[in-house]
This record gives sequence, C-alpha cells and structure tokens, in this order.
Amino acid sequence: MATDLIINASSYEVRIALAEHGSLVEFYLERPTERGLVGNIYLGKVVRVLPGMQAAFVDIGLERSGFLYVDDVHISTDAFEKRMKNCSGEGAACCDNEPPESLAIRTPGKSIEDLLTEGQPIIVQICKEPISTKGARLTCHITLPCRNLVFMPMTDHVGISRKIVDEEVRQQLREDIELLRPAGTGFIVRTVAEGASRPELEADMEFLMHLWSEIGDLAEKSPPMSMVYEDLDIILRVVRDIFSPDVDRVVVDDYNTYQRVLKFIETFAPHLYNKVHHYDSPTPIFDAYGVEMDIARALDKKIWLRCGGSIIIEHTEALSVVDVNTGRYVGKNDLEETIFTTNMEAVREIAYQLRLRNIGGIIIIDFIDMEDREHREEVFRALTEVSKKDKSRINILKVSEFGLVQMTRKRNREDLAHMLCEPCPCCSGDGMVKSSRTVCYEIFRKNNHWCENNCWSRGNPAGPSQGCWNDAQGRGDDHS
Repeated sequence: MATDLIINASSYEVRIALAEHGSLVEFYLERPTERGLVGNIYLGKVVRVLPGMQAAFVDIGLERSGFLYVDDVHISTDAFEKRMKNCSGEGAACCDNEPPESLAIRTPGKSIEDLLTEGQPIIVQICKEPISTKGARLTCHITLPCRNLVFMPMTDHVGISRKIVDEEVRQQLREDIELLRPAGTGFIVRTVAEGASRPELEADMEFLMHLWSEIGDLAEKSPPMSMVYEDLDIILRVVRDIFSPDVDRVVVDDYNTYQRVLKFIETFAPHLYNKVHHYDSPTPIFDAYGVEMDIARALDKKIWLRCGGSIIIEHTEALSVVDVNTGRYVGKNDLEETIFTTNMEAVREIAYQLRLRNIGGIIIIDFIDMEDREHREEVFRALTEVSKKDKSRINILKVSEFGLVQMTRKRNREDLAHMLCEPCPCCSGDGMVKSSRTVCYEIFRKNNHWCENNCWSRGNPAGPSQGCWNDAQGRGDDHS
C-alpha cells in the first residue's frame, strides 16, 4: 500500500499525518499561537552564568530564558581575549557591537565562566522546544537545513547520512562536497540526496551560504533578545524533511496551501512535482483517510494486541512506563510459548506507539517474565530492529534481571498527549478522583459536628452539650 503525507490546513490549526500502509505512523500539529521554535536563530543576551552546572541562561525574548550548556558554546580566541581585556569583569555591555563572526570558532577546554559573562550578546539557535516548565535548549552550533544538505558554518566537517548504505554513493557524495565547500565550513548530506547530482548539491550549498551571510548582516543590526532567522513553518518543514521518493503522495485539502507546497517543490525538488495533489472532496480529509480514528486510539492508555494481549502506557514526570499483559490471550500449547508470543507482538506495537505518540526521555518496558534466555534475547533483537525505522535517536539496553528493558528516545517536541490534552480539572492530571463516599465524609468533617448519640448537630459548635436532636424529641430546639 501507498505511503501518504496528508496535510489538513486551516487558519486556526495545521495537522499533518504520515500514513504507511494505511496506518498513521507520525503526526504533527501546529497552531498559530503555539508555533514551533526549533531551528530559529536569535541574538540573545546572557542573563546568568552557572559555574556549578557549567551552563548559562540566555534571554532570547521569549517567556522563559533558554538554557545553554558549555559544550554548545562557540566563541573565538580573539574575541575571548578582547572581552577579558576590555570588560575587566564589569559585564559585556562594552561588547555589544562585537560582530557575530567572532562566535564562529570553538574554544575547547574552557569553563562556562571563561567563555561567557552576564550581559554578553551571543548568537544562538533553538535545538529543543520549551517543554512544560523548562525553557528552550540552545546551542551555538548553528545548522541550516536545505533539501539535500545541512550547513554547519561553525564546524569543519563533512558527514553523510547513515541511511545511505551504498559505499560507492557515500564516497562520491563526500568527494563532491569536499570539492565544493569553502574551507572551514561543514555540511551533512541528507538521505534524500542519495541520487542528487553535483549541480544540485552546489545549488543547495550556494543558497545556504547566502542565507548565512544574510543572517550575519541582520545580527549586526539587530538589538539583543531579537530573532534574526525564523525557520520554515511546519508545512514546508515537513515537506522538506519527509517528502522523498519513498512517499507516494502529498495530499493537501487547502488550495492556498497546496499552491505554496507546489511552489516549494518546484524550487527544491521538481522531480516530485507530480506527486502533490489537491483534495477537494466534501468529506474531511482525515476522515477519508481514517486518520481521525487513529489519533483517537493514540490517546488511549490501554492498547489491545491482535493476539488478545495488551499494553498499558503510563507517563510520570521522570519517565514513561509500558506494561505488557497477556490479557485475553490464553495460548495454545504451553505457558512459555504464550508469554513469548505476547511479548513479540507487543514489541512491534510498542515501537509503533512510541513513534506515533512521540514519547521521549527515559522509557521502561515491563515485558512478561520469560524463563527462556533465548526468548529474552529474541525480544531484545526484535525491539532493536523495529526501532530502526524511528527517526529519533534511540538507545536500548538488554533485558535486566528484573525482566525490564530500559531505553531512551530523544525528545525534540511535545508528545501527542501534551499537544492534544490538558490536565483534568478534577484530579489535576493524577488520573484518579476521590469517591463520592470519601468526599461526603470530608464535607461532614469540615462543616459539621456529630453528637455522642451519633446524630448530626448541623454545624452547632457547642455540640451535644447544648442538647441533642434525640433529646429534643425531634424538635431540634437546641440546634439552630
């Protein structure tokens, strides 16, 4: 079956679905008031240096300051010596006119307080969205992506996508880039460039270097805490990063958006022009492709497996936990076979759900205990293999003595639940509410008093000493 990139665009919300073999595998959502920030470049100002954490907070004009770790700092030796000589420990206000090119060379082996001072202007790029109460993660390792290449103006390096496996193709691409690139610059060849010609690579390279020159000119003229470059919106960004010859169709329901996508593809990937289609049926596009149902299922805590087993996904502040159960599956021959079959089917579903829900951070998987060591090894190998389809970086440890698999998945943006849901106003996101009996007894304790004869004194602070409902023969004379 086909692989489709489905775009549902409106003035208030953009939703993008990548469907493989009729099933939703990736989902992107952006609203005008919550536009993504990853890739944007800012001229920020250092507001706090933390030697104890070897990091700094940088104000880039957002609600919360960004976090910059020492390994992500780039600054030239000449600029470092100039700042130490001229500022004399009084802050970096005197360096406000320092050109952005002075941030182009890394100075390894220095601590954060040697590299940065409070008030210093610095060019940074957002590499990780603000999540929950955390500010954006920043870096001085600027990267500018295009269709075939990623430009790294601060790094002298040539890299080739690991998904390009043909050694001859890899060697040819490396030779082309080495021949074309200016000295001291870096480029990464993206997967879609596997069949790109040298003129196509050169065109992308010229475009990216011209873009970086414009960013530098704008940074020199801009005040601190201002944006100097905004990345493409989510529609063109997803088309740039995902739309490849492996995708059979791009289907867009909004005509103006359809024209924008066509114009973009005509410029950067004209060979894919005929794969872009406009959807004009009265049936909503996500309903027509069955995406709405898949999104609804992706919010469920419990997912049933085809064999009758199930997995349960729970989130905490520190990590996400996946529990595997046999559920309704009773097997055919013996217990060990039943457990192994359930775990193997759970492996595929877990990998699918992690990618679809975009669950990141630390993940603990509690498979059903397996006594057979070969079965444990097979489950681990299967999980490693199916995770290769995921674009996010994943690290998986072998099954522990407790039967748990520990893994991490790089978190670049909010997961699906955080994008579409909010904490329950009753339980504040705990997932449970107090029973009616518990609530009633709390009300009794807070607002009322009970007499010795177990009768209700209806809030009389004097209690039974002023008379009892029973003693008053039901009249309630002493209970006002």
